[in-house]
Amino acid sequence: MRNALEAPISLVPGVGERYVKLLSQEADIVSVGDLLAYYPYRYIDRSVLTPIRGMSREGEHYQFVAQLVHIACEGVGRKQRLVVDFQDASGRIRCVFFKGIQWLYKRFRVGGQYLVFGRLSVFGGSVTMAHPEVNLYNPQQQDRIPMEPLYHASEKMKKAGLNSRGILRLMGAALQWARPHLAEYLPEGLLSRYRFMPYGEAVTAVHFPRDGEQARHAIGRLKFDELFGIQVQLLQLHESYRIAYKGFECPRVGELTHRLYREALPFDLTNAQKRVVREIRGDMGSGRQMNRLLQGDVGSGKTVVALFTMLLAADNGYQAMLMAPTEILAQQHFGTLSRMLSGLPVHLALLTGSTPARARREILVGAESGYLHILVGTHALIEDWVRLPKLGVVVVDEQQRFGVDQRAKLWRKAEGYAPHVLIMTATPIPRTLALTLYGDLDVSVIDELPPGRKPIRTAHMYETQRAEVYGLLQREVAAGRQAYVVFPLIEENGKLELQSLTEGHARLVEAFPSLSVEIVHGRMRPEEKEAAMGRFKRGEAHILVSTTVIEVGVDVPNATVMVIENADRFGLSQLHQLRGRVGRGGELSHCVLVTDYKLSSSAHERLATMVRTTNGFEIAEADMRLRGSGSLEGTQQSGHNAQLKLASLAEDGELLGFARDRAREICAEDPLLLKPENEPLREHIASLKRVFGYEKVG
Repeated sequence: MRNALEAPISLVPGVGERYVKLLSQEADIVSVGDLLAYYPYRYIDRSVLTPIRGMSREGEHYQFVAQLVHIACEGVGRKQRLVVDFQDASGRIRCVFFKGIQWLYKRFRVGGQYLVFGRLSVFGGSVTMAHPEVNLYNPQQQDRIPMEPLYHASEKMKKAGLNSRGILRLMGAALQWARPHLAEYLPEGLLSRYRFMPYGEAVTAVHFPRDGEQARHAIGRLKFDELFGIQVQLLQLHESYRIAYKGFECPRVGELTHRLYREALPFDLTNAQKRVVREIRGDMGSGRQMNRLLQGDVGSGKTVVALFTMLLAADNGYQAMLMAPTEILAQQHFGTLSRMLSGLPVHLALLTGSTPARARREILVGAESGYLHILVGTHALIEDWVRLPKLGVVVVDEQQRFGVDQRAKLWRKAEGYAPHVLIMTATPIPRTLALTLYGDLDVSVIDELPPGRKPIRTAHMYETQRAEVYGLLQREVAAGRQAYVVFPLIEENGKLELQSLTEGHARLVEAFPSLSVEIVHGRMRPEEKEAAMGRFKRGEAHILVSTTVIEVGVDVPNATVMVIENADRFGLSQLHQLRGRVGRGGELSHCVLVTDYKLSSSAHERLATMVRTTNGFEIAEADMRLRGSGSLEGTQQSGHNAQLKLASLAEDGELLGFARDRAREICAEDPLLLKPENEPLREHIASLKRVFGYEKVG
């Protein structure tokens, strides 16, 4: 009865209609499996006794043995409380009770030895405990005090009797009901080779551990199960695409590709770019559809690799499409490709929402007739009225900005065959996150910057150093350069955001009366925003004051200074993306992070990381470590994050790699898990799909 875990929670003894509703609303628990996967957030070793003087950390749970030396009722009415003083050889502590006062008063006796367990608080400079658990001390039972799991419980749950202890009681009832059905599903070879704790034992021990070591073994097994289950799903997904979708074969490297390399590029490719081009050629020449994620820091040369990919399709008689998330970015790509392809017989067009009707008709005719080799645009390209009968490859820039439904429309562009897909992102993704979010894609990384590219100097300055910041702006503008000044987006208060931005703009206008200072913000009409950015790109404005609208989409090689105001309000990934707006020309560039002196420890760490390194992947790892994987962009769309109850992508990278390797070993021999020894695993994976679902990310 493997589906016992999918059985409704109402089948567990002691879970009535009230608890069914409460657990569903407050903890998203609807099945027996949900309850058993509601793991403790920590354990307290009840075998440890601490002297009263040794208890010092507020909020921590402690257990001690002491003599009751004083008991009294204080206050009247609702303010009545019972105060009990305990004393051992090291010191004295007062415990306070607000409920059951009369019953407790009769139960306690002065001079008795008690075992007390509770959470320490500090009141009026003295340590105290409110409502601790108190029992007569029996030395013979000391070695049988268990590890106590602690569970999160909302206020509504606590009021209904489902505090941590109440949840533990339910766990006991659920395990008693489900334990006969918790059959092992890992193959015997895997289980014995790596000495995993059996599944049923692990589920029991995580809630009722004998000691700390058993709890660690149980957690290790269950963390592995979560990561392994996701990896098996992704590998099966990858294999199903490989079988289901044929790709246009592009084995020939022809005239266009050769001429681009020999005539159009003023530089040689880096070794990393050459490696990625080889990987893409292998995919596109295999007869199977390519689904590849291309990661590369800002300035690493992803666009050149994308152009080689599209020309490989053109050399083999197919068309290519490049989609960008914004019109500005589409225009930028079109300009870059046009410059690179000037002099080559490649027909290229840009189609966006603002393309005039006549030009639009001509482009659509050129696309449908096969005349166009490359079509660049935004979301508009995936609509049904854009027809490319020979669409061989689609390049998608900044993939996370496209919805799953939008990407699915791509498959209807070419009947019978699926176009090859190359997804580019300048947002570095930590390896552990890439394995989970994009495990159904092949991943290529450009981890090398072109030679001669100067690193960006980053400095953290305080508000009191504003004169130095303005001095840097003055020097760079005097040398013919341009600068950005960025303010944080204040989502919950648009008026406050606009006020902060306009005040900052006014300050700069006053400080630099002879300079042209443009302003751009989210409340401007699109055409106003475009016009302001256009003036800055053409060099008509010296300084652009903006919110994070310039994070993606503006490429101004002449800009050499990025000043980020209130930099502590930005995440690491966002700071890195903003910094990437400068350093695009041949000149030395600067990024200045301006803050007040008063900063949180995490803000200090973020800013120190920015000053220490310009490596996007190192920054991404630090960002995940500081914020946790669940808050990073893109993770919420996958469904896989919901499967991680114990494992953490930020902390369990080594275990994830191990789980990935084990999943590969099994799926390489038996992709569909049809062998008899893999039948329990197949059923388990099927249940994960039923409970969590998953979608195609690429």
